[in-house]
Amino acid sequence: MLSDQPKANKLVLLLSNLGMDKLRILGFAGSLRVGSYNRALLRAATELLPDGTTLEIFDLNGIPPFNQDLEMNMFAKVKEFKSKIREADAILIATPEYNYSVPGVLKNAIDSASRPYGDNPFNDKPVAIISASVGMLGGARAQYHLRQTFIFLNMYPINTPEVIVTFAQNKFDANGKLTDEDTRRFLKQLLEKLASWTKRLRQQ
Repeated sequence: MLSDQPKANKLVLLLSNLGMDKLRILGFAGSLRVGSYNRALLRAATELLPDGTTLEIFDLNGIPPFNQDLEMNMFAKVKEFKSKIREADAILIATPEYNYSVPGVLKNAIDSASRPYGDNPFNDKPVAIISASVGMLGGARAQYHLRQTFIFLNMYPINTPEVIVTFAQNKFDANGKLTDEDTRRFLKQLLEKLASWTKRLRQQ
């Protein structure tokens, strides 16, 4: 019986040439503000991706407050979000910090997408967190609270490097471009780590 391995190798090569084997990261920010530093941090990430990686940014604006009465007949925006999560190989979350914790916009989006029970698209996904703040802690407490959520979602977060951008107003220009070289370097390292971590989990 002839082996199908040569055909399989040709298919892999064809997909590679078409760019279809790229590692797909889905990014979203827990802020709806147009001038948000966290949204700007996500845009900066698109400039620093390792080879063979793409980053799609999803806007959480339009996801309504979660109502369990409607989870079996969810809104179109939630369906789209769930689909994007499911299709992604890894997740990148940019979170501001509100009142020492995760913003309601972000928590609501995660809650909405993870329901109904048993239909959690975050399950087994590698994930990395970035945050920016005009204060001296850079959103650190929000990051730690978000990590607690990952436990129940059964996600696999990157632990280091921690990208926590303090005094963000001094590290972005008037157009929202990240200009601080140290921050760009740490962000690039995190993206490289997320890519390698995702590939490692795929092999298990």
